[in-house]
Amino acid sequence: MNRRRQQHPDVVITGIGMVTPAGTDTATAWKATCAGLPTAAPDARLDGMAVDFTCAASAFDAHQVLGSDARRMDPFTQYAVAAAREAVADAGAAGGPWDPARVGVLIGTAVGGLETWLEQAGRLRDTGARAVNPLTVPKAIGNMAAATVALDLGLNGPALAVSTACASGTTALGLALDLLRAGRCDIVLAGGADAAVTPLLSGAFDRLKALSRRRADPSAASRPFDRQRDGFVLAEGAAVLVLERAADARARGRRPYASLLGYGESSDAYHLTSPDPDGNGARLALRRALADAGVAASDVALVNAHATGTPQGDAVEARLIHSAFGPDTAVTSTKGVTGHMLGAAGAAEAAFTALSIDQGVIPPTANFEEPGADIADIDIVHGAVRSAPVPVAVSNSFGFGGHNAVVVLGRA
Repeated sequence: MNRRRQQHPDVVITGIGMVTPAGTDTATAWKATCAGLPTAAPDARLDGMAVDFTCAASAFDAHQVLGSDARRMDPFTQYAVAAAREAVADAGAAGGPWDPARVGVLIGTAVGGLETWLEQAGRLRDTGARAVNPLTVPKAIGNMAAATVALDLGLNGPALAVSTACASGTTALGLALDLLRAGRCDIVLAGGADAAVTPLLSGAFDRLKALSRRRADPSAASRPFDRQRDGFVLAEGAAVLVLERAADARARGRRPYASLLGYGESSDAYHLTSPDPDGNGARLALRRALADAGVAASDVALVNAHATGTPQGDAVEARLIHSAFGPDTAVTSTKGVTGHMLGAAGAAEAAFTALSIDQGVIPPTANFEEPGADIADIDIVHGAVRSAPVPVAVSNSFGFGGHNAVVVLGRA
């Protein structure tokens, strides 16, 4: 353990809340993920589109969960509030005990309230300005998931939106770690939320050739690292984690899921959408995360890969993992089950990683059958859940624009 790591208080995860295509609570999502049950299916919202399937959070009933308040929120905010409520209850902190001025909220998002913007743009076009909902701006702007979580729970600490594309949820966790280490907060609710399943975004991603077109068999479309992968499957949802200093968790008798040991970030400075083919930026973020955590690559037992199922992205990440950890470190991508939840993906995958550490099981990479010829020699967990101790794990997130974010988690 390095000197820098020793200077920081330990930070732990004491609560997890999730709204995902695999389940609208943590227990259900984790069970489906460990069973390797893909969620991609035809989506009526995309009827007539070239890609008409998604991984939808279809079991989520906003009005049942949030009551009449749901109508004042875009779906991305609905997901975030529901996940935050579950996380706080899971942490044993519902209604406190906390000083509200010392509790922060960081919710990452890639696109914010896209559904609201599109709906209201349609009203403006078809009927005129008087038909536009007066709540359009407070529903749609990207900070509203964080702001509404703070409002819902009565929190007066910093409430911040983070947007680093598909790395947003992981970036939020890293910034939360900084807030706790610096003593600016006692508790931080950190995560990500996105509700981007719309014809516009599906069409735009398809035009970039980023989406799978496996229409004949959607459930098999999200296939990280697989020889037949042809793109990612658009998904939606949220994940929120409760982070606090380990000493505070012990003082109130809470058993953590895992420790958040370190964080690293970087920019590829290479291309708007394509990753650096040599993985230089991602390698820098990983190196920084391991150094921040004070652990060696040889300590890492599990990598929860970003691996979305795109041909180029998966190949670059596989080479990175092989060069950093060799062929024997377990690797999984839970996107085989959930699809790609964009700004929520990194937070959900960190949550799954914390559960792997807590329970000593590694979920399989759903739909993985045979590695592509361009996939480096790595140990991809597939077929069934693997029971194994996970003392230290890494979760990777990479986003358009060259954003790289990596967190290191370990036993608490």
